[in-house]
Order: sequence, then C-alpha cells, then structure tokens
Amino acid sequence: MNTTTAKPQPDTAEVTGKRRLSNPGWFLVTPSVALLLLWMIVPLGMTVYFSLIRYNLLYPGENEFVGLENFSFFLTDAGFMPGATNTLLLVGSVLLISVVFGVLIAALLEASEFLGRGIVRVMLISPFFIMPTVGALIFKNLIFHPVSGILAAVWKFFGAEPVDWLAHYPLFSIIVIVSWQWLPFAILLLMTAMQSLDQEQKEAARLDGAGALAIFWHLTLPHLARPIAVVVMIETIFLLSVFAEIFTTTNGGPGFASTNLAYLIYNQALVQFDVGMASAGGLIAVVIANIAAIILVRMIGKNLTDKN
Repeated sequence: MNTTTAKPQPDTAEVTGKRRLSNPGWFLVTPSVALLLLWMIVPLGMTVYFSLIRYNLLYPGENEFVGLENFSFFLTDAGFMPGATNTLLLVGSVLLISVVFGVLIAALLEASEFLGRGIVRVMLISPFFIMPTVGALIFKNLIFHPVSGILAAVWKFFGAEPVDWLAHYPLFSIIVIVSWQWLPFAILLLMTAMQSLDQEQKEAARLDGAGALAIFWHLTLPHLARPIAVVVMIETIFLLSVFAEIFTTTNGGPGFASTNLAYLIYNQALVQFDVGMASAGGLIAVVIANIAAIILVRMIGKNLTDKN
C-alpha cells in the first residue's frame, strides 16, 4: 500500500510578507518613512519628557521629576475651562458658517450665469491664500478699528456710536476673521463637487415638475454629503490650533475672553516660561485633536459606506 505525503502549503500571510520584503519599492520607501517617524517621534518624546519634570526657563537648572503634576496644574488652571470653551465655540461656529454659507454660495454660483462669474469665483477664493497674520491685521486696522475702521465709519454715518469690536466682542471678532479665511476653502471644495453632479438627474426632476428648492434639497444636498464631511474634518483639525489671529488682534483678552487652548499653551510656555506645564497642555491638546479626528474619520467612513 503506497502512501503519499502531502507537502505542507505555505502560509498565505508568510508568502505575502516575503513578497513585500523582496519588492524593491519597500527599500526605496523605507528612508522617507524612517525620516518621517523620526521627525514625529523626537518632538513628541521631548514633549513627554518636559511634561513630567518641573522645567521653568527662569530656573533652567532646577529640574526635578514631578510625574503628572503638570497635567493636574494645567487642567485646574484658571484659563483652562475658558480656553476649552472658547475652542469649542470657535471651531463649532466657524464650521457652521463655512458649511452653511459655503453650500449656499456654491449653489448660487453654479446655478446662475452672469457676466464676470469667473472673476467673482477668484475673489471669493482669494482670502484662503492670504496669510492668517495679514488677514488679522486687515480686520484689526481697517475694519474693526473703533476710530478709523470701516465699521466705525458706517456707524458714524447712521449717527451711532462706533463699537470697539476687539475689546467688547473679542471672541465674535476672532470667529469672523477665521470664518473669512476658511469659508473660501469650503466654497472651493463644494463648488468643485457640484460640477460633478449629473445634470441629467436635474433635467429629469425639472420635467417631473420639481422646483429649484426641491432639486437642491433632494439632489444637490445629498450629493454634497461627502465633500461636506471632508470640509468638516480638515477644518476641524486646523481650527483646533488657531493662534496667529488671536495673537495679532486680542492677545487672548480681555482676560480669557478670546483665549483658546493653543494660545493658553503659548502663554504658559513663552509668557510665564513654564515649559513643563505648557508641554502637558500640548499633550492634552494632541489627545483632544486625535479624538476629534478619529470621530470625524469614522463619520466620513460611515457616510461613504452608506452612499455605496
């Protein structure tokens, strides 16, 4: 009786791994990936190290391990709750303005034909390419200034008393400045998405008697679900670290009225010279940003799955 021994079949994962290692592209990508990891790990490691010691720039030689004490001090600092609240208000308000006005403006530009539409598109998008510091200075000196600003001239024309916007409404002023800078990004993305909408569906809807509002609500808006999710995700990541606009206009004041987490961390590090506490705040901000990014990525993934 002849018995044949079957040869063991190699594991699929093992074969795939060997193929990847033998692929020359893996060796070509390795240096750039290693450099990227080094670029990220070294600053992160130093931040973790400084967050665990008492390190003040005024007393550089007095370093001692304090564990989680810096985190406790940062979370109980007088500016943490106002900073966290202002961060949420700033991010939420700018996102709402960007999405609502971005959809409306993009829909109007796409639906109407008029002379100079290309110039209007360029003008609407141009604020996104202006540096945040320059944009903040424009609003501070040319628009919000209580003496020589445009709004002050309008108030005087109607016989009203000019308002010092940055002093009396600091957070609202910051929201307006940041919205002015990020609204063009939403318009650009949503306008591009609208151009990919199937025009035959809109023509069929018109033949069936659907009005402009019904077409917008049932065809255009569902088509913009994915780009809106992308706008929300990208803007949220950047809005959590808004700094230049606050530093240029209000310096976080009056008090903590316009202070967000990014400016609070700067204040701890370079105004109070407490690098340890600022490093702890930076790690807390990183955790918050990653949580927001994970939630938004899952929302976008769920949106894409539902659409498919």
